[in-house]
Amino acid sequence: METVRERILRQEQLILSPYAQLAKDTWGREFPEEECDLRTCYQKDRDKIIHCKSFRRLKQKTQVFISPEGDHYRTRLTHTLEVGQIGRTICRALALNEDLCEAIAMGHDLGHTPFGHAGERALNDLNPKGFSHAKQSGRVVRYLERNLKGLNLCREVINGIENHTRSGNPLTREGIVLRFADRIAYLNHDIEDAITAGILTEEDLPKKCTDVLGHTKSERITTLINSLVENSWADIRMAPEIQTQFEALSNFMYDNVYTDSIAKVEEKKVDILVAELYKYFKQHPEKMPEMYHVIAREEGLDRAVTDYIQGMSDDFASLTFENIFIPKPWKLGKA
Repeated sequence: METVRERILRQEQLILSPYAQLAKDTWGREFPEEECDLRTCYQKDRDKIIHCKSFRRLKQKTQVFISPEGDHYRTRLTHTLEVGQIGRTICRALALNEDLCEAIAMGHDLGHTPFGHAGERALNDLNPKGFSHAKQSGRVVRYLERNLKGLNLCREVINGIENHTRSGNPLTREGIVLRFADRIAYLNHDIEDAITAGILTEEDLPKKCTDVLGHTKSERITTLINSLVENSWADIRMAPEIQTQFEALSNFMYDNVYTDSIAKVEEKKVDILVAELYKYFKQHPEKMPEMYHVIAREEGLDRAVTDYIQGMSDDFASLTFENIFIPKPWKLGKA
């Protein structure tokens, strides 16, 4: 009798684009494992990621604004969910493999540091070999998760995760879609968060950009997705004018929010916090959990300390710093 997974594989062949990555044509896993009767390999990978510890920590990792007051600012977790939704929408419209794109989306930021890109820059400066959150995301799923056993994901999922940044080169169209979805999501929700924080108003945005892309978050996301859908087939791309204004709006955000705004003042403290933690754990590696001792023996102490700090949430990193460096109040015993 045909299993549910086999029926899904057959349906993919019938309805997906010739440019889609079919689950039946997976590039495979590093270690073979038994197939699921209900889920394709990409659905299984998505579920592995959602249930892993690194995914749960995303809820306490900075997206753009460090320790904002209020409940409605994005975290790495809400960003990840928005990226997945946008990626699925585009893939469905282009008859690409939604499940592959969603698996990549769920894992693409697992390698992010506490305190967002500020933490990433700090670790990049401290580690002699540098640091990239995209490559670290691949390291998390290949190796660090499950106590150094990794998640054993399909190779095309890992490829999409490691190549989701602008400089990456994904080898599947679903990976390329995810790279667009990531930028569409963070640019527009960062604008919304900046407006909520009082750093920007809608009127501050470049008029030419908003005239072309839209005057609200919803309008801009719709414009960008529609442009991708209408202009993609063998290649994934936007219309030239839409792409031009998308890049202009991105540049505006880098100049006015990402690198020069009142909300970024706290990031100066991140350099000190991360540097002090890095120095402390290099001097006291015994204070790290046992799995990082294994990494230190096999790959060196810098690699182990980097992996340990990268995995911390914002709250855990702050608490660890406080416990190590901030004097504790104490009381005299009874006379």
